Amino acid sequence: MTTNIGLGVLGDKIKEPNSKIIPVKDGFAYFNEDIKISVNPMIGVIGVAPKEDSIRCVTPGDHGSNMDTKEITIGSKVYLPVFVEGAKLALGDLHASMGDGELSGTGIEIGGKVRIKVSIIKGKTIKRPRIDSKDYLIIVSSGKDYKEAIKIAAEDMVDFLSNELNLKFEDAYRLVSATCDIRISQVVNPLLTVKICLPKKKLNIYEFKI
Repeated sequence: MTTNIGLGVLGDKIKEPNSKIIPVKDGFAYFNEDIKISVNPMIGVIGVAPKEDSIRCVTPGDHGSNMDTKEITIGSKVYLPVFVEGAKLALGDLHASMGDGELSGTGIEIGGKVRIKVSIIKGKTIKRPRIDSKDYLIIVSSGKDYKEAIKIAAEDMVDFLSNELNLKFEDAYRLVSATCDIRISQVVNPLLTVKICLPKKKLNIYEFKI
């Protein structure tokens, strides 16, 4: 894990770059002699080519990319829209562990191998990334500030519940407020990323119908 001048939410307090090697073994990251952390392997960057001609992979968006969302882990399904022919799926930025927000600008960065199965859902599309995790159905959105990102995610979840449960907008809106959680994925990239999480058990909805 590195710290650097200006990196993360407290980067103004860093006077010079610093790196810390954190050994990972047998399911734990050994922070020091007294502290060990259970690993939660995750993919920080996963996405497709955006609508724009080109964009740096550090920038998240409707195409996915640097979402730094810890629920993108073993056993999860990630749904991505396709904007260009061939999709051009790419991934990287693996972490052994990372908390919501990625506050210092990095998780426990680590090399590794990813085994994935890729399928194409033809004839349908979505506006931005969705995640089907063990306990939640999640819609991910990125924006220049929290207000923008949260509004986008909430609109998507209201639309999903309206269609899934055949509800009017007002009732789907109420249901989102009564059951869903807004959480932060990351606050350190060029755009902020949030996620709206629907607990599967609360509404007995266990998969996204794309």
